[in-house]
This record gives sequence, structure tokens and C-alpha cells, in this order.
Amino acid sequence: MRDLKHLIYFEDLLQEANNELVRKGKEDGNLCLGYTCYFMPEVLLDLPGCFAVRLRAPKCTSPDMASYYMSGRTCHYGRSLLERALEGGFNFIDAQLATETCTVTCRFQEHMQMMPELIDNPNFFCEFTDVPFKKNDNSILHYKDQLQVHVLDVLHDKLGIDTSDEAIRKAIEDQNEINRVVREIGEFRKLDEPTITGFEFALCQLVALACPHYLILPKLKETLEDLKTREPDKKPNYRVKVVVAGSENDDPYFIKLIEECGARVVADRYCYGSLPGREEIEIREGETALDAVARHYLISSQCTRFMEQHIMRQRKEYLADLVKEYKADGIIIEQMKFCEYWSYERLIDTFVLRRDYGIPVCSIEKEYTNNAVGQLRTRFQAFIESIELKKLQQDQEGRGVG
Repeated sequence: MRDLKHLIYFEDLLQEANNELVRKGKEDGNLCLGYTCYFMPEVLLDLPGCFAVRLRAPKCTSPDMASYYMSGRTCHYGRSLLERALEGGFNFIDAQLATETCTVTCRFQEHMQMMPELIDNPNFFCEFTDVPFKKNDNSILHYKDQLQVHVLDVLHDKLGIDTSDEAIRKAIEDQNEINRVVREIGEFRKLDEPTITGFEFALCQLVALACPHYLILPKLKETLEDLKTREPDKKPNYRVKVVVAGSENDDPYFIKLIEECGARVVADRYCYGSLPGREEIEIREGETALDAVARHYLISSQCTRFMEQHIMRQRKEYLADLVKEYKADGIIIEQMKFCEYWSYERLIDTFVLRRDYGIPVCSIEKEYTNNAVGQLRTRFQAFIESIELKKLQQDQEGRGVG
């Protein structure tokens, strides 16, 4: 397929957290607010005078210093973030808006809060927000109160940010615009012959999380226009289509590895992915802007920390629906090593999706960076071959070949 104009630029931006556009955003006089979790609403960190950056630790291969503080038996992602902070890689952020969600990322942010010298910024602070474990009216109310006290009030009182209802409504409009663009880019994955690869889409999704919106949006819009006239290869260079689901993954080269094995990644249901995450925020009649934000982020989440039986069942149905919607042949379930929530979810998904929905599943455990490329490549190649064999058997049975 024809090369997309900005893909190399997007790839370069993702080589470090303090990238060119983050530096430009700071030079423009804006405050940089770090976060790690979907439950810290990105839209509230993009109010006038500030911008959000979802923290990553690209190219962190050995979090030795962080392991001293957190032990080697904790999530590699959380340790990698702490390692990068200890290296001075997050000195550009002015505040960290933390959530009490994943255990190890919570611990990483506790270190930011308890070790003032970790971030070389005299005005830096870290503030925690509590997130409910259920999706109901009481939970939404609690979540809204937490966002008011621990995000909006803090931003207003400490940084002088305008957190009025009017300012939040404008931020919602801006958030909806970038969500629409990223979502429309992702729609090309639904085609019988997708005109965007999973790797290319991962780059688009990640730069939208890692850069100031007002600086990256024009490039994403140009990419969308580019895709409207892009033709698929005459002969597809993939053998099957897959959905990738699982825990934290901000490494586009993990997606590239899967595609190099012969699978086209057509949907991204993992933390840092777009499903869910790029739906528009709707302000309903009688709601304040904060009401809408609290309801949207709590209800739309597919996070595995919600453990009620009917919610867990809905997550399986959501994955099965993605397989149908994106015309996928199977699912790869990835779990970050030592991830508390996904260690349970991966096991359940692997069993239930095969038994109840007849979907082929490849279940793998990985680290933050691809240190075991050879082993993963072998697993993915074997999975792709098993799907092809299943298709061949079904075709023979359909033609009555014994």
C-alpha cells in the first residue's frame, strides 16, 4: 500500500515521552499533566492552559533501580515507569494526576508523591483519585465527587486553571473532535481488505495520547484524508485477521511483530488501545459537563477491575462482538507479566471465548518490551497456522469432502 505521509514522524514522536510536540506545548506556555489510566479523564487534563500526556517508558529494557524499590515480582510496566522517572525522563511534567486503580502503577505514583526529588520540578505534585469498582448511580456520583475534589479543585487552586462548566464543555468538544478522527481512521480496519495496518493505527492512537491535541490533530486529519484514497495491496500480505485484547500495551512494535507473522491486527481492546476510548462524550439533558464526563468514563470502560458476574460476561460479549464487527478470525489475549487483574481475565477469556463463542484464542504472557521475540513469534505463527487449518477443515466439510 502507498505510504502514509506522517507515519515516520509519528514513529519518531513515540521514541521518548518528552517528544518534540510535548516540548513545543511547554514552549507555548502550557502546563503538562501526566496520567497513566483511562479512569483519569483525558478531557479534564486538556482544559485551557494545560495538556495531557499519558506516560510511557519507551525503550526501557531493564528496570533495575525500580526493582530495588518495588521488587522484581511486580508489573513490568509500573517498574519501567518508575525507572524512567529515576532516570529523569519525566522531569517535563508539572503534575501527575493519579488513580487508585492498577496496583503497581498506583505504587509508581505513590513514589512520585513520596519522593519529591524524583521529578526535578519545584512545583510538581501528585494527586490521587479514587475510582469505584462498580458501575451504578452511586458509583458515578462518588466518581464525580472525586474528580471535582482531586482533579478540578486541585488544578484550579494550585495551577490557576479554569475549571468552570463552560471550560469543560469546550474541552469535551475538542476531545470529541480528536476521538472522531482517530475512530474514523480505525474504521478502515473493518474493510474486507483493510487499508491500514494494525501497526499504523497503533501509531495514530498512541500519538493522540502522548502529544498535545492541538499540535497532533492536524497531522491526524491529514492521515485520515490520506486513507480515503489509499488502495489495498492487490495481493494481501496477511493470512488471517485478529483482535488483540489484554492488559497495558503502549508498544506498537508488539503489534508489528504479530503482523510480521502473517496476521493483520484489526482491533485493539487493550489498555492504551482505542476500544473503548474513542467514543464521543455526550452531555445529556439536565447534566453538567462533569456529570457527563464521570458517567462516560466509568460506564464505557471495559476494565477488568469490575468483577460483578454480569459485567464480566458483558466483557466476553464485547470481545465476541468485536470479532464479528471487524471480521476477525481469532483473538490474541496478552497479559503483562505479574498483572494482577489480567492474570485472572486472560485465563477466563481463553476458556470462555473458545467454549461459548467458538473463537480461536492465543493466550500469551509478555513483558513491557519485547525481550522474548523468538518465543512470541513461534506462538503467533503456530496460532495463525491453526486458524488456517480450521478454515481448511470447515471448507472441506462444507464441500462434503471426507
